[in-house]
Amino acid sequence: MSSNGTNSADHKYRWVGTRPIRHDGVDKVTGKANFGADLAFPDMLWGKLLRSPHAHANIKRIDFTKALKLDGVKSIVTSADLPELASAEVEGGEGGGNFRDLSHNVLARGKVLYHGHAVAAVAATSQEIADQALALIEVDYEPLPVVLSIDEAIAPGAPILHPDLTTKGLKGSGRTNVAARVTFGKGDAAKGFAQADVVVERTYKTQTVHQGYIEPHAVVARTNADGQSIVWCCTQGAFTVRSLCAAVLGLEHSQLRVIPSEIGGGFGGKTTVYTEPLAVLLSRKTGRPVKMVMSREDVFRATGPAGAAIVEVKLGAKRNGKLVAASSRLWYEAGAFPGSPVGAGAMTVFAAYDIADVAIEGFDVVCNKPKTAAYRAPGAPQAAFATEQALDELAEKLKLDPIDLRLMNAAKEGTQAPYGAKFNRVGFIETLEAAKKHPHYKAPLGPNQGRGVAAGFWFNVGMMSSADVHLTEDGGATVITGNPDIGGSRASMAICVAEELGIDVTRVRPIVGDTETAGYCDLTGGSRVTFATGLACIEASRDIVRQLRERAAKTWGCDVAQVDFVDGRCLPTKASGLDHLPLTVAEIAQHMAKTGGPLNGQAQVNPRGAGPGFSTHLCDVEIDPETGRVDVIRYTAIQDAGRAVHPSYVEGQMQGGASQGIGWALHEEYVFSKSGVLENAGFLDYRMPVASDLPMIDTVVIEVPNPGHPYGVRGVGETPIVAPLAAVANAVKHASGVRMTELPISPPRMLAALMAR
Repeated sequence: MSSNGTNSADHKYRWVGTRPIRHDGVDKVTGKANFGADLAFPDMLWGKLLRSPHAHANIKRIDFTKALKLDGVKSIVTSADLPELASAEVEGGEGGGNFRDLSHNVLARGKVLYHGHAVAAVAATSQEIADQALALIEVDYEPLPVVLSIDEAIAPGAPILHPDLTTKGLKGSGRTNVAARVTFGKGDAAKGFAQADVVVERTYKTQTVHQGYIEPHAVVARTNADGQSIVWCCTQGAFTVRSLCAAVLGLEHSQLRVIPSEIGGGFGGKTTVYTEPLAVLLSRKTGRPVKMVMSREDVFRATGPAGAAIVEVKLGAKRNGKLVAASSRLWYEAGAFPGSPVGAGAMTVFAAYDIADVAIEGFDVVCNKPKTAAYRAPGAPQAAFATEQALDELAEKLKLDPIDLRLMNAAKEGTQAPYGAKFNRVGFIETLEAAKKHPHYKAPLGPNQGRGVAAGFWFNVGMMSSADVHLTEDGGATVITGNPDIGGSRASMAICVAEELGIDVTRVRPIVGDTETAGYCDLTGGSRVTFATGLACIEASRDIVRQLRERAAKTWGCDVAQVDFVDGRCLPTKASGLDHLPLTVAEIAQHMAKTGGPLNGQAQVNPRGAGPGFSTHLCDVEIDPETGRVDVIRYTAIQDAGRAVHPSYVEGQMQGGASQGIGWALHEEYVFSKSGVLENAGFLDYRMPVASDLPMIDTVVIEVPNPGHPYGVRGVGETPIVAPLAAVANAVKHASGVRMTELPISPPRMLAALMAR
């Protein structure tokens, strides 16, 4: 790459767009990589949590006198050991909330708000002793009425979860379970609907689902003699863990160092803290390392799923298919504490389409379920499930091809989204055109089979990132960033450095640093890492290139303006008239002691132009009319990646998102008893799709370069999960003639709908 950093659409890259083996791959497939639960120390204690057997109850008394006398028990803590916090907003997470609520979720204060809510933590010399101690803790509960759904939470006379809660964004709301109201829109929706020839209006429902990561949450905390606590944990953001633990415990950031382990899946569910502050607190109290590992049941009962939602959508169109008006009311469950992704749902519900008159209203609703957390494009799948089905129904009424209807109304460069953003160059139309031309779209269907189309949108984010690039003495490079690798980002960071320095990608060693070895990086989420942290790697590498040119100029005794850098070599510019042999990166590095010392590059970025992501999915299903079983028999995901830095990992993101979305559509849901007890808290009863449930998922990567990035990159990790819910539902409609407006489309629900038809 030339030193001017020009990257046109037809630029020829050496490494960007290639598929090198991931740098961490060998350790992972051979079992040598260390994950959250792998770390242990001599003299280590085990931490365990006592969890509430009630979904809603006042805590009248906690007595751990007997437990503390048990031989081997070293410390027991409750919420009384945590500082009471003000409602300062949480920064760096996905889904909102505040520090006080976070603290109350870590350990219940005054009342429990969901089954499994932690009320006390024990540190003991063994897991068995810790379990015995938990059994000896006496808690006097006063059970309260339970609220388990949006309908129950907003009903007149509903039990109020938080006596001081009022609706943010709505004056005079009084005591309520509605934590916030958000609105977006443009134009005049009422006027637009008055001009419509055809209107579709329906209500759609989704259930609570879990991210389903394989690795449970795990943490080890050790406190040094100087008072600093070191935290090893599986997380999507070490700096976020440091900030949240500091807030919950009332510590300075300098008193905490967070070291991320390898991470066995997260999908947004590991962007907050649960046991981490308690491991630190127990370690600080005992002076010994403390390890806490969640069971699978703990993960389901007490970590953040994606909440259920009710989405009302109304679309109006002219007879030719032009959308003239849209409105939506979205209700999202936040779980026990405010902070659902209803804002993102409201932002994305109509953002894929160019509609003049739009009105959107969203509500954040608390109920007696675990506090929700981010789940891959948080809020958008529920919104798209509604909009994309309504569009399918509109296409039927207008007798239009569903892709043609979307093409006619697709967002493009210059379109203003209802949430205010005006799009730069985007590739939605290209994904629709690719879908229409794909052999899948024209393939014949058999009996009881149907095909569905749906589009996905995610706005993507930039946020803050840092990178350090160090040249080795032989011309290799090390790149250090602070983002845990959950999707192959080590490889993409290495590719960026190799591309800029003109060296082989195998000579770049990518390192995921911790809060003291890497510059600040926001969490791994929001489809931001290859875009933002990759940009920091590019800028840090260009800092190195600048220094290389200076070293070459010093060697040749000329002005730095007379030195160019192309394909890993410094050489005189044509205009300079100088006659020197090119100097490679390795040659300059070998003599860096004589020309100025070490060659290190740094960069800190806070970029904006992330560039939204768009996708179009095609899904074929077959329905067994006797059992109601729905099988996905063919699936194609098409997505604009801007520029696929490592195409294999882009394809993997697309396939993974489609798989999770199919599970959300057909199988997955939390099942609660009337008293609020989760009855399927394990993979045996919580039905996730496995390989035998899915076809081979075909992928088509579209590359419409994002002008906000030097390579044209736009985030790809979240958009893939947005479309599948509606794509499956639309396919079911065309296979059965039944429009399913509630998920999951399980065999009993499907069979009941077929029988009702």
